[in-house]
Amino acid sequence: MTVIGQIGQSLDGRIATPAGHSHYVNGDDGLAHLHRLRALVDAVVVGIGTVLADDPQLTVRRVNGPQPARVVIDPNRKLPHHARMLADDGVRRIIITDDATRPDLPQGLELVPIRRVDGSIPPQAILDALSGLGFRRVLIEGGANTVSRFLSAGCLDRLHVVVAPIVIGSGPAGFSLAPIETMDQALRFPVRTHSLGPEVLFDCDLSAQRASGGSAKKST
Repeated sequence: MTVIGQIGQSLDGRIATPAGHSHYVNGDDGLAHLHRLRALVDAVVVGIGTVLADDPQLTVRRVNGPQPARVVIDPNRKLPHHARMLADDGVRRIIITDDATRPDLPQGLELVPIRRVDGSIPPQAILDALSGLGFRRVLIEGGANTVSRFLSAGCLDRLHVVVAPIVIGSGPAGFSLAPIETMDQALRFPVRTHSLGPEVLFDCDLSAQRASGGSAKKST
């Protein structure tokens, strides 16, 4: 399985204002890149926080291409039945939860129960479940906490960070990882940069650090 993480952020590493407004940090070129990624994968994964804050459709609209399955990680069963990602449009809709009993949700959804460990569902267990459902290319789209958890767990092959030429000044950051004490503990990996109009894509190759259910390795 190939797993790609995607984050769009400002020059100062923010993904939204302190009030949570994030539409849109990235411009047309950055958003088109995101939709190209969606068209290239079998499934796109978001956390419940992203669904509640942004109500994304998770569809391919800005480019031509197939629609991926839509997956939400919802361990506390907060997903509203009117969420736009649940639209019955012929695409598979999957809920990762710790309880397969959700009679309040629309028909046709696939519920995948996974037991929580230390209060959260392990990223590797999620990928194992998606692999069992036949998915081979997966996009971890958001939010920042979800992408950070997959990064920390060593579960990403690539990470795309699209930086917009704006400064927000305060608000949530693109990544939330465990603190380090010295710079030699920082994550380091090969990176290629690409211009997306006025924005810059950092294509990070994490394949050498990909772990099987463990913590991401750190450079020394």
